[in-house]
Amino acid sequence: MSTLVDDRDLASSRDCPVVEGKRQVQHVAPRTADVGGIPVNRVLPSRHRRLVGAWCFLDHAGPAVFKGEARGLRVGPHPHIGLQTFTWMIAGEVLHRDSLGNEQVIRPGQVNLMTAGRGISHTEESVPGETRLHAAQLWIALPEADRRTDPRFDHYPKLPRWDEQGVAFTLLTGEFAGHRAPTLAFSPLVGLELVAREASTVELSLREDFEYGVLPLEGELDIEGETFPPNELAYLGRGRERVTLGLTEDGRALLVGGEPLDEEILIWWNLVGHSKAEIAEAQRDWEAGSERFGRIPRYDGERLMPPPLPWQV
Repeated sequence: MSTLVDDRDLASSRDCPVVEGKRQVQHVAPRTADVGGIPVNRVLPSRHRRLVGAWCFLDHAGPAVFKGEARGLRVGPHPHIGLQTFTWMIAGEVLHRDSLGNEQVIRPGQVNLMTAGRGISHTEESVPGETRLHAAQLWIALPEADRRTDPRFDHYPKLPRWDEQGVAFTLLTGEFAGHRAPTLAFSPLVGLELVAREASTVELSLREDFEYGVLPLEGELDIEGETFPPNELAYLGRGRERVTLGLTEDGRALLVGGEPLDEEILIWWNLVGHSKAEIAEAQRDWEAGSERFGRIPRYDGERLMPPPLPWQV
């Protein structure tokens, strides 16, 4: 990622307008990107929506099938600061390695959560022989007070699951419908996957102080009469007590939300910070091979290097 994103130039309000007594839903189209040789649909950040709560980045990778000589996902060593990387695996298996010495294969139905804090580096690659990949990869911006916390890695193989209104729910983080996920969070958040085994309509209760977005991963999504194709984010804003979702047979959607993070958030390459100086310092440290980001000795490829900073510090 090589676009400077500044939350101060937010293109639209966190409160979707009310027209003729009905609160509107914002359509946020994806753009395509390449991550480790895999095409992805990126919906956050975009010109039209920077944040949903503290969620500041959302890629939908796959569904992809690797054929012939394709090795699948392969992302070389790269640094992070000021964020948590959050991977929700739907199909396939990916090996995570980081500069703290952690090695963890993430499998379908599991979450990998890496807290970068003051600095960490990691790699991601499909396990040998793997032929599929389907995942949602997200970043969570750390609040300013926690931005220099100690780096750590957490793996969550078991998460709250339940069935209701013909839909299978998995709670990835936060609290929802009386369930609580064990996932580490530094600000009030929620992440929820919905999978419909048959065409279903489900009503969800929401917190009015949270802002929400819903991303259809497979199948079209209907929100109160509006249709969203796969990979088009439906931004719901704040102030809603509930929302009604219509999913197609085998439809899959991801709901993310949280308390608005009313802080300056900058994103450049793989770095999240609260000032340009903070990001520039981290980039210089990575380019210089600083011990701040450690080493990943068992990875057999080159480190990834950032493009030049678009500003002078």
